[in-house]
Amino acid sequence: MYHLLKGLHEYLTRKDEFSVIIIGLDGAGKTTLLEKIKTMYNDTPGLPPDKIAPTVGQNIGKIALPSAVLQFWDLGGQRGIRTIWPKYYGDCHAVVYVVDAVDHERLSEGWEVFDAVLSAPQILGVPLLLLANKQDRSGSLSVAEIRNNYEVWYQHKIESARRRQGSELDNEQRRERIASLDVMGLSALEGTGVRAIVDWVFIRVQNSKRR
Repeated sequence: MYHLLKGLHEYLTRKDEFSVIIIGLDGAGKTTLLEKIKTMYNDTPGLPPDKIAPTVGQNIGKIALPSAVLQFWDLGGQRGIRTIWPKYYGDCHAVVYVVDAVDHERLSEGWEVFDAVLSAPQILGVPLLLLANKQDRSGSLSVAEIRNNYEVWYQHKIESARRRQGSELDNEQRRERIASLDVMGLSALEGTGVRAIVDWVFIRVQNSKRR
């Protein structure tokens, strides 16, 4: 009887588990974000910023919310490591792309990588969130400026490709996704915006087509 009741209790209290990948260029603050999430939502604090080293491979963090468990996969952003990202696309329930809003010189590189993510058919119906990190720093681009910067970059890319190939390369699904793309501000170092991000992910993964 005990085992029956225990099994029934586990079944009734079982939570759905969702996988969320955190990607972006190296130095964008992905691991700092993950460690801050762990600190804010778990009993065991995450690593302090001065103990965080560049990610080689992946870091994993799991948090339990009232009705779901979110498992975050922080994937390395160095050029040679980005090739592993697509291996996670098929099983993830949400994608969080982090941009260093202070490093203006690498924004174009970041948009090239982001554009490749948008092109991946495995995540076409998966919630995608763009984060403008380091909002606590002087010279950081705002959320509106980050969105505009990407849109300008993308239009330039489309126009350049059209001139070279003489055809319309834009894609209606791509345009719709860009138009509906959510962009949020963040200071992973200070924790500003972290709870709003987790709330966004929690709501979107439950409503996602990939269940």
